[in-house]
Amino acid sequence: MQKLILLMVLTNAFNNATAQTDIEALKKLNATFIHNFVTNDTVNHSKIIHKDFVYISSTGKYVNRKEYLIDWAHGFQNISYWDYRDERITIFGNMALVHATNKFIMLQDGKEVTGMALYTDVYIKENGEWKCVQAQIGKVLPENYPGDETIVRKYDFRK
Repeated sequence: MQKLILLMVLTNAFNNATAQTDIEALKKLNATFIHNFVTNDTVNHSKIIHKDFVYISSTGKYVNRKEYLIDWAHGFQNISYWDYRDERITIFGNMALVHATNKFIMLQDGKEVTGMALYTDVYIKENGEWKCVQAQIGKVLPENYPGDETIVRKYDFRK
């Protein structure tokens, strides 16, 4: 009985350590994902998205991997401020959901516009490596804006 209890404790400790390692890996991937966007880095971005990746826009449009990467090469334009905040990561076996909110300030029709968008990226773990298989984004209404205290990283080009 003691051996069984010890085995259960060790298994639980191993699973917790693995989950923590996976969460750290997913945080790093999320940071890379955002950095790739801000820098229009399609080469590095291609390495972290799955071969069967799909993007679902805030208008409900499905975008395949190839079209997505073409858009990615020039997606960060007219934006003077960008951050991601309120990062939440949940792991379900070999699948994970990464949620966060972006705040942006951009020039639109000659005027500065501020807004926020919530994204959910779906990752799967294959052969010990996490890859993003789907990204989806939606508008956040002001009453649901997460506070500045939840900012993970910001890019401010207004200076």
